[in-house]
Amino acid sequence: MDANPILAETIRGNWVENRHRGAYAVIDADGTIIASAGDIERAIFPRSAIKSMQALPIFIQHADQKFEHSSAELALACASHHGEADHVATASGLLARLGLSVADLECGAHQPTNAAAREALRAEGLEPSALHNNCSGKHSGMLSVALAMGISPVGYVGREHAVQKQVRAAVEAVIGEALTEGKCGTDGCSIPTFAAPLRAFAYGFARMATGTGLAPEMATAARRLFDAATSHPHLVAGTDHADTQLMSVFKGRLMQKVGAEGVQCGAIRNKGWGYALKCDDGNIAASQAMLAGLLLEIAEPNADQRAVLERLAHQTIKSVRGAEVGELRAAAH
Repeated sequence: MDANPILAETIRGNWVENRHRGAYAVIDADGTIIASAGDIERAIFPRSAIKSMQALPIFIQHADQKFEHSSAELALACASHHGEADHVATASGLLARLGLSVADLECGAHQPTNAAAREALRAEGLEPSALHNNCSGKHSGMLSVALAMGISPVGYVGREHAVQKQVRAAVEAVIGEALTEGKCGTDGCSIPTFAAPLRAFAYGFARMATGTGLAPEMATAARRLFDAATSHPHLVAGTDHADTQLMSVFKGRLMQKVGAEGVQCGAIRNKGWGYALKCDDGNIAASQAMLAGLLLEIAEPNADQRAVLERLAHQTIKSVRGAEVGELRAAAH
């Protein structure tokens, strides 16, 4: 099998230091391939890039009605957030309304991704909690699903728990592929992650963007989740993050979500196109450059949008002293 094409390069001085290979697919809701590169049939773990798909059971089990999920809480369910104050407060508020606490989260604790948030914790002499975990919004949403189903939320991260079976079924319905035990792992936040063809995730995002081929209830749920995420871009990531910058400047036209190990998924909503991209070596910055290069070609950006995309497609590398020493850039393809 041929290697995937080089989609990004790291330049140091006047020489190419690293070449980053990858694959991407842009697909419409009928399954027509608009653009692609590399092996789009190779199964990948989508990781956090499909949190919006994993949040669909909130609607399928009517937790949104029972617990009155706000738009901000729905956005946080789709998020890999930075542990900033509004992220923590939003997750904490939903847990309180559920009659639960941080102790019920099974995602584990880690330091906030945002440096200012880390410093604020240290200044107060506090340790990070599971609320600071970038997945606390998704996990809070999953807890609401368990309660809406009338079952114990204990162990909700387990592959055989009813909540994860709901999540798995929702993702399968959207991407049109079976998620099999033969291609399954555990994500960093302890929930199952299943591998499927890169193409299928692009197709799934196109279907969520348009509702095409989805049951009416699921189509409505997808629209509400995309509306929530694009209306609250800071909650989906955080200060200075590429996802937040892109969704802010595209003003509802772009749904964008990063996943660990160089995965990027989303939808150009006004075109009804979904996309999925994977950087082979898992480099997140390289995957962002690849994504920006792709969106510059297919998203018809205006001047403000193009400026953000160009910064991501041509990332300056600096020395410790702040001197410009190189560039990570999207490669022409």
